[in-house]
Formats: sequence, C-alpha cells, structure tokens
Amino acid sequence: MIAHKFILFSVTCCIASAVSSLNAATIPAGTTLTVTTVGLITSRDVVGRSWEARIAQNVSVRGSVVLRAGTRAFGRITSSRANPRRSGPLGVELALIEVNGRRVPIRTNDIQPTAPPQTVRQARYGHTAGTTVVNPQTRLQFQLLQPVTL
Repeated sequence: MIAHKFILFSVTCCIASAVSSLNAATIPAGTTLTVTTVGLITSRDVVGRSWEARIAQNVSVRGSVVLRAGTRAFGRITSSRANPRRSGPLGVELALIEVNGRRVPIRTNDIQPTAPPQTVRQARYGHTAGTTVVNPQTRLQFQLLQPVTL
C-alpha cells in the first residue's frame, strides 16, 4: 500500500514538473526592458537602495507575451553622490521582476539616467554637478545581460 502511494506521489510530481516547464518562458539576453519609475530617485540616495518601477510595454518571445505591461519591477542604485569619498554619477540597474507573486532575480546593464537642467545657469553651462533627480513616471531602458526563465 505504501509503495502504491509513493508511486502515485512520484507520478504527480513528474506531471506537475512537466506542466510547469511547458508554461515556463525564457526571455533571451539582450532583450530591452522599458520601465516607468514609480517613485523619486536622486543621486543623493545611498548605493544599494532599491526603487520600484513598472514594465512599460509587453515583452514578447516568439510572438507570445511573456511579460505584461504593468508588471512590477525593482531596481537598485549602483552609484551615487551620497558618499563624498566615493562620489559618482547616479547609476541604476534592474534587479527583480515580480511574476505571479514571486520575485525573479534578473541582471541588466547599469545606466546613468540624466535629468534636465534645473536652472538657466545649468542649462547654459551644462549640468555636470549637483543632484540628479529622476521623477516618477520617467521611462528608463535596460538590456538583459543574462536570459531570464519565468
């Protein structure tokens, strides 16, 4: 009797695994992910701080949508001006996407978002110093460095 239960359990696990692998989709490396920021990001934020975004447009693989617009994504600040000894321009990357209630780690390129000059003087002489501010609803584009299986 125990052997039959074990066999039934094993078959059930194999079927569940096969079904989940059929539903799994892989987004290839090099795919562009466009996101819209949810909150404010500044070059005064500390390195490592996370920020939230939403996928701005559907991501399709072989004609099938694998990541819908509006999907939550989370990024991380990779460089900033918060530490005066290691000061640098604002750098951000995407780190996670939330799919079906689970967070999937991803690796993307690091970008340096730019913001329009805040004053006439900055506009005239170039905006090279000061605080960079990325407002909510700003679109950012990232490239996947590794494939992602959902």
